Amino acid sequence: MPPARKRLRAYDPDITRAAVLAQFGQVRQAVGTLTEEQFALPTRLGDWTVRELAAHIAMVSGLVARYLRLPEPGHRDLALLDWPFATVTAAGQVDEDTRAFADGGSVAELYDRTAADLEELLPDASAERLVPMRFGGMRLGDFMVTRTVELIVHTDDLNDATGLGVPYDRRALAACSRLLADALAVKAPGASTEVRVPPFAVVQCVEGPRHTRGTPPNVVEADPLTWIRLATGRTGWRDALEAAKVTASGERADLGALLPILG
Repeated sequence: MPPARKRLRAYDPDITRAAVLAQFGQVRQAVGTLTEEQFALPTRLGDWTVRELAAHIAMVSGLVARYLRLPEPGHRDLALLDWPFATVTAAGQVDEDTRAFADGGSVAELYDRTAADLEELLPDASAERLVPMRFGGMRLGDFMVTRTVELIVHTDDLNDATGLGVPYDRRALAACSRLLADALAVKAPGASTEVRVPPFAVVQCVEGPRHTRGTPPNVVEADPLTWIRLATGRTGWRDALEAAKVTASGERADLGALLPILG
């Protein structure tokens, strides 16, 4: 796991909470319109149907309340920028947990229960409180940023599978884009390449000559959703280039070997 040595970007905890609740609310409303036929549709996530995907979104959102009900850990084990690299180690367990959660009632009931838990526990919880998440103790404020990634990425999966067109909360989209961009800078430290995700993020990465003024010699640019799809493996690097969804100039602007970031 690459160490999170990069100076951590600051996230306003009130904005992050509002973003998580807003995006969850958008998904909850959309999922409430799905028919049994739509729940049975395939997704781009292996053999998950829309039902498993919808249940997973409720589950990962509800982890906030679940962890807040558990005793606070004695120490912090995980920084925010460690999280993207830890996720790949839990893929099998996540699949198992999702299937068990999906068997816990109707999807509507899962969302109602999750919404009630968030409403009960989140308002009074300090962003500095440690929560016992899957990989160890983590600040609640940091964990909430990871929820923006889960929600935005899986909202996009849901839209891909159903064509619902669920909106993306701008604040959640911004936090998701920034965390994944910062994770790239941790994975490929350096300053020879500038990766731009307008209007939300710009990071320097990749070893090589550092540029000091003017336009850098190596530039990659993508819109937020394209960047998120690249960073999570939903879109391949070459496919994005051929579709003109990403621009890359300079000899160190090929990110293909560095993607995806999130497992």
